[in-house]
Amino acid sequence: MVSPARLQAHSTSALVYTAGSLGGSGWAKVMALALALSVIASTGTGIVIIARLIYSMASHRVLPPFLANVSPRLSTPVPASLATGGLLIVLAWLYLGTTTVQAAFNDLIAVTGLLYAGFYILTGLAAIVYYRRRILASPLDAVTIGLLPLAAAAFLGWLLVKSVQAAPAAQVWSLGGILVAGLAVMLTARFGLRSAFFTIARESDSARH
Repeated sequence: MVSPARLQAHSTSALVYTAGSLGGSGWAKVMALALALSVIASTGTGIVIIARLIYSMASHRVLPPFLANVSPRLSTPVPASLATGGLLIVLAWLYLGTTTVQAAFNDLIAVTGLLYAGFYILTGLAAIVYYRRRILASPLDAVTIGLLPLAAAAFLGWLLVKSVQAAPAAQVWSLGGILVAGLAVMLTARFGLRSAFFTIARESDSARH
């Protein structure tokens, strides 16, 4: 449709440029509108998901309890939704005040990927802890619920370290801020809000089904 050189020259708006090359300026505008609507939809979905996570955490006193209030009229967690929207606006304002939109999106994608890597590492280790009584039950269990999750966590950990070492300063500072904020929330929930979550007995799977 277009040469690699021209596509590279319009890399910040490749879809709009390609649509314009195929169908003219009219289709380029349609593509731009479609992209804008997709961003709005995905942002709205993200706000809803984060608000529900905050609501769930607040219900267990991991976050301040008022965030678990549900509006009788709207049947939705309004305080959690407002807190999510306000937080995103503040973070976006701070980020865009120091960088460009393109750089902000690049950093967002990169930091999200690193956070998901950490999440999967913790998930793999949690699976090993939960099934710890079955790891030595048979060679197959030792491999599938012991060795493989541990190897996956180690590999992801290696990738995470290498990625952080090569990441720009903005991404490193963002990760550091997220870790500090998470630690502060955890300590507040444990010692300030005294959430019952921290008194739950550690579970394990002890029987073969």
